[in-house]
Amino acid sequence: MLFTRRDLLRTTVIAAATPALVPLAGPTLAHAQSGASPAAEGLAWRHGMSLFGDLKYPAWFKYFDYVEPSAPKGGAVRLGVFGTFDNLNSVVAGVKGAISAGLDLIYDTLMSPALDEVSTEYGLLAEAASYPPDFASVTYRLRPNAKWHDGMPVTPEDVIFSFEAFKANSPMLAAYYRHVVKAEKSGKRDVTFTFDAPGNRELPQIVGQIAVLPKHWWEGTDAAGNKRDIAATTLEPPLGGGAYKIEEVVPGRSIVFRRVEDYWGRNLPVNIGQNNFDTLRFEYFRDSTVALEAFKADQTDFRTESSAKNWATAYDFPAVAEKRVVKEEFPIRNMGVMQAFVLNIRREKFVDPRVRRAFNCAFDFEEMNKQIFYGQYKRIASYFEGTELASSGLPEGQELEILQTVKDKVPAKVFTVPYTNPVSGSREAVRANLLEGRRLLREAGFEVRDQRLVNAKTGEPFTVEFLASDPAFERVFLFYKPSLERLGISVSVRTVDDAQYENRLRQWDYDVITGSWGESLSPGNEQRGYWGSAAADQPGSRNLIGIKDAAIDALIERVIYATSRAELVAATRALDRVLLAHDFVVPQWTYGKQRTARWDRFGRPKTMPEYGAAAFPTIWWWDAEKALKTGGRT
Repeated sequence: MLFTRRDLLRTTVIAAATPALVPLAGPTLAHAQSGASPAAEGLAWRHGMSLFGDLKYPAWFKYFDYVEPSAPKGGAVRLGVFGTFDNLNSVVAGVKGAISAGLDLIYDTLMSPALDEVSTEYGLLAEAASYPPDFASVTYRLRPNAKWHDGMPVTPEDVIFSFEAFKANSPMLAAYYRHVVKAEKSGKRDVTFTFDAPGNRELPQIVGQIAVLPKHWWEGTDAAGNKRDIAATTLEPPLGGGAYKIEEVVPGRSIVFRRVEDYWGRNLPVNIGQNNFDTLRFEYFRDSTVALEAFKADQTDFRTESSAKNWATAYDFPAVAEKRVVKEEFPIRNMGVMQAFVLNIRREKFVDPRVRRAFNCAFDFEEMNKQIFYGQYKRIASYFEGTELASSGLPEGQELEILQTVKDKVPAKVFTVPYTNPVSGSREAVRANLLEGRRLLREAGFEVRDQRLVNAKTGEPFTVEFLASDPAFERVFLFYKPSLERLGISVSVRTVDDAQYENRLRQWDYDVITGSWGESLSPGNEQRGYWGSAAADQPGSRNLIGIKDAAIDALIERVIYATSRAELVAATRALDRVLLAHDFVVPQWTYGKQRTARWDRFGRPKTMPEYGAAAFPTIWWWDAEKALKTGGRT
């Protein structure tokens, strides 16, 4: 899966994966401005890239089908964000400080995704790309008119500087780029990335998603004469070159971005009909209830509602009845998800898979869904839930062939028993599940003494702490708690502030947290960071579970080096099946739609992108006529 910068820098917006390559279809790009003949260079230049299929848009396309090319520019959007921020340096995002929302707005990437295709990228900073048939390298050619907000040109040196900075300072991206061994200038406007081995089909696109930073600014000095440090946090608004620039910063409270009128890339096909608002304001809230009340009071404009209870009960205020506020759901087709109670297997208490399965037996999802979720959710049963990549039944065909290669390293039940979650829904089922959980714990070496579960050998009580940063999640933990206590487990629930939560995650200092992994329709190199052994000890990685497993590592490589869509699907299902068989997590729930509420002062295209959900505010615009009718600001 290819990260976009929006994926990497995304913060939970309280108002609430890009794909991953094959020989490119479609015409090559003429290079009237390149100063060199592609034939002479021996390179076949292309305007876009696609994994396992043809490009939808030809080299001469004018704009994406899902935008309104004549959308008006103007107006403002106010979005709510949960948490806080004290850092504007995206290079150390997830490692140092709390990164601000919206920083992706000030930077451009080499390529840009299309929201109506599964696995394609088209030129943004780069006018063209070229790579050999074995995918051992990729060369990008920068557009001659690309420039920073200070008027300086974007250069290959900027691209190289950015790549090296991210690889050196971001553990997650260091893992993501670990097979990219070199970036070098290979022409006046060309930069070439060399990989450590051929065959990794998505690597050319992965490096195309690097946010390019201005080398001259980061190597310069600030207003006080201090030399800037790319490896440190900062609240100095950084120089960018994208559609927006930072206008105002109030640390921890708000950040405002203003549209750049003379943005160099405003007329590119990948930008037409987008970036329509004059200003974007992100308001921070420490409490999700306060954030909802701020929206109802018309202090924010748009929110994605993540709470089923709120969606069912909290939107009965007058503005909704008067249709000044619109509730709308958008289908999520571009990704799958695993959201779960994450059991940290770095801790001895969770090493035995029978213990982890016992935790699943104690989780009464059906009753929770009924009582606090208003029956809106379904239980997750795959790490790729909601996609064709999810495993089901027993393995067969190519999936079975792939699993046979690691047969001696995976649980035997992978081949004989389809994965299912325990099902409750009645007193009898709850009792049966708890009895099964108690049996598993006994087999794992634990027994109940004086109504407390203890290690049978040491007598040490089994205690567990549920850790969260959002007080709204306490009700979920507290609902789960009595069932675990019926097994004799001592349970505590702790909610900490956002900064402390992030620090504890970086140090792997937790028993149980809620974690989620978004999965694109074309998974790839990011799987190493999710489940790979090398990522288990890397602070800031997404291997929240702590998995170190040779078979899983091997299956990840099969996913990455798949040579066809069919093989990719088979390898991913095999990986999914093995992950499930280990019972690393207690799967939670999913909905399949993006719930949104907005003050009715915006316009949007008639045709929405198939894989973009609401795509707000990217392709929306300010509708002055509607704004007058809402009775709010103009």
